[in-house]
Amino acid sequence: MPKTPAPSRSRSAASSAAGSSVQAPRRRPKGVAARTAGLYAVLIFVALAIILPLVWILITSFKTDGDVISNPYGIVPDPASTEAYSTLAEGQQPIFLWLLNSFLAATLQTAIILVTASLGAYALARLEFRGKKIVFGVIIGTLLVPPVIFLIPNYLIVQNLGWLDTIWAITVPGAAGAFGIFFLRQFFIGLPAEIEEAARIDGAGDLRIFTQIVLPLSRPALATLAILSFLANWNDFLWPIYVLLSPERLTLQPGLSQLQGTYSTHFSIVMAGAVIASVPVLILFGIAQKQIVESVASSAVKG
Repeated sequence: MPKTPAPSRSRSAASSAAGSSVQAPRRRPKGVAARTAGLYAVLIFVALAIILPLVWILITSFKTDGDVISNPYGIVPDPASTEAYSTLAEGQQPIFLWLLNSFLAATLQTAIILVTASLGAYALARLEFRGKKIVFGVIIGTLLVPPVIFLIPNYLIVQNLGWLDTIWAITVPGAAGAFGIFFLRQFFIGLPAEIEEAARIDGAGDLRIFTQIVLPLSRPALATLAILSFLANWNDFLWPIYVLLSPERLTLQPGLSQLQGTYSTHFSIVMAGAVIASVPVLILFGIAQKQIVESVASSAVKG
């Protein structure tokens, strides 16, 4: 009987042919690897430049006054103490009242900005009217003016309205900023117009399209603008000093300056106040982080 050929040889030949067809992974060119390493080095340097001061503030808040003076750059407090936080909690300075004032003012101004900026941005992005380009140019032109120029005019307006030493003085003047209108207008322009046209065919008006179509699609941009507006009001220092007269009306940033003494300063208490001031911002960013990332990603895709 004729012998059948052994299948092992054919299998080995097939496997060797398949192995030869698979190409080895290509190595990155040396130039690309060097650029990537350089980019990572720059990013690490920037991250450390941002993080290290925050870590130093946190460590200093747990030091005693003697340790701050004798070893200001020490990494480990010797001894570790919560005296600064206890002093603030005792209420010698109304820091928690300042914290509440800042939160209310920032929240109120952010809500007003979202309403006014979204309405103005939608009108400039989708509606047609005479002088539209001129209006948009004037709004953009205000971004080129230094904000300090508006201090005296805004102060006179607030004084004539009787708003000095009230929450309206630190919320209304900055509630119609040009940046919010420009930011949302650019986002609205990138939305597909076909959705709005289909809604118009179904009989929807501009207000219904704006509230039920445009705003839901713009949640990432609205969240980003809300974060930026909240931070701008939260960190505002100069304007509240002008319009808030009594200590119990102060917001957090000018209030922290009250923690410094005339002849001496307890640095651990000041740093503890700075740590307390940063906690609400970190919580807010953690809540809205997803929306911010989506806004950046959608802007990159549209670009």
